[in-house]
Amino acid sequence: MESNHDDAPDYGPLKTLLLEMAQEHGVAALLAMIVRQLARRPHVALARIWLIQEGGCPCPALAASCDDNTKCLHLAASQGRSLTDKRADWSRLNGEFSRFPLGSRKVGWIAATGKPVEVNDIQKDAQWIAKPDWAKREKIRGFGGQPLLYKGEVLGVLAVFTRYRLNHEELIWMRMIADHAATAIVNARAFEKIQRLQEQLELECSYLREEVQEARAFGDIVGQSDALQSVLEQVDLVAPTDANVIILGESGTGKELIAREIHQRSQRHDRPLIKVNCASISRELYESEFFGHVKGAFSGAIKDRAGRFEAADGGTLFLDEVGEIPIDLQSKLLRVLQEGQYERVGEEKTRQVDVRIIAATNRDLKREVARRRFRQDLYYRLNVFPIEVAPLRLRKEDIPLLAEHFLALIQKRINRKLPPLAGARLRQLQRYAWPGNVRELQNVIERAAIASQGRALRFVLPNDDGPGNGQPAAAVEMDPSEEWVMLPESEMRRRERQNIIAALKKSHWKIYGPGGAAQLLGIKPTTLASRIKKMKIMKPPVESPM
Repeated sequence: MESNHDDAPDYGPLKTLLLEMAQEHGVAALLAMIVRQLARRPHVALARIWLIQEGGCPCPALAASCDDNTKCLHLAASQGRSLTDKRADWSRLNGEFSRFPLGSRKVGWIAATGKPVEVNDIQKDAQWIAKPDWAKREKIRGFGGQPLLYKGEVLGVLAVFTRYRLNHEELIWMRMIADHAATAIVNARAFEKIQRLQEQLELECSYLREEVQEARAFGDIVGQSDALQSVLEQVDLVAPTDANVIILGESGTGKELIAREIHQRSQRHDRPLIKVNCASISRELYESEFFGHVKGAFSGAIKDRAGRFEAADGGTLFLDEVGEIPIDLQSKLLRVLQEGQYERVGEEKTRQVDVRIIAATNRDLKREVARRRFRQDLYYRLNVFPIEVAPLRLRKEDIPLLAEHFLALIQKRINRKLPPLAGARLRQLQRYAWPGNVRELQNVIERAAIASQGRALRFVLPNDDGPGNGQPAAAVEMDPSEEWVMLPESEMRRRERQNIIAALKKSHWKIYGPGGAAQLLGIKPTTLASRIKKMKIMKPPVESPM
């Protein structure tokens, strides 16, 4: 039976709605709740909310009336029920009226003018109805459209189609609901922004906590060689710009230190530098690691998680070992580098990001491109300003400075005075070819410091077959008071294995973090994990108490 204007609607649910709006802190959930509660009233056929969004969008159905695509109304929530088609889904957000240019039709006019449109009886005033036949089939009698106004700014439009003629009291309630909804939307947006910033801060902290452990793995940039000074001159040139940089060089040469120096000298120095070790990410987690995911996107995604691009927003993203990214995933990385846009895994919402990219690799990417193992377009996008870091064997004049620097760091960390480096020991270090570069030098010095027990430092080096050195380290002339024995490589490996096991036992088999075995040994956790796997070191089973 059709209702008339003399019916007395129940306004109790509307009073409840006003209270519930203030308690909802998510924009999408808030809008869905408003239209759902409005549509529950017996005489409401359809309730909808459109929000103004910046940035422009295609409005194919209304292209002729859209003279300014910088702003557009997007349908954000919809709820209702059809009398004629039980299968009709009036909650969907796509379709003919999902977009409105400002000023177009009744909804666009409300947004453009900030004025309401109130039609008490459509049968007597049908000019505001785009589809009179639909209104007749669905027995639509009234329409109320209210601008969502907050401090003079129109946020969107709230519209209700009713199956009874609208009376004055109903229109007053519509205005009241629109005012409360606008305030609730602003509050929910502010809450979501705070939550995003908090998540980003937590994400930065979790990523940077590990970075703090590794940030000075080589200490500061130490050295006076021409090769190093040439690199620093290039850093001075490129750091103030926003150009992408790729750092080339062998493993262990300190490419990460150069990346940090570029970031510190850039205009982004007050924003985070986030590192991604592309070689340590499992293939199936690349997208999640880079772009984040939403809850339920895949097995194990128990909550929303931001990715490294989001954590680095406004700052710098350091892609270490970038050549290890699988080629079929490189297109997604290329898109965010070109357009600054990405989506979290399992989410359709497109996010914007402003990130400077510094990449590093020990691979020959040109050769990888030729072999179709690295995308050419991605290579050119990264290779804007290449910097090549010389290996340690080509800057041996820096070895004494580096050795002294590492000893000072180690002495401070282990809180034990160490004997000074003798000249013969420095010559020994300079004659070795250092295939592992600065990282190997640091590890050798740290092992000698741990084993010294107050005696003179003794460096255990394998026979050198590397380029630039014609004789093994054992042939270096030594002072009689500093005699030492060169161990065969197999013995060194055995002792290294024992040392790792000892560190694991002392840390209760904890690898990462403070007090972990990696920290005790002075190496990266990922490096230690790799050696444990290579040496097939297994944690002994816990003995049963029975």
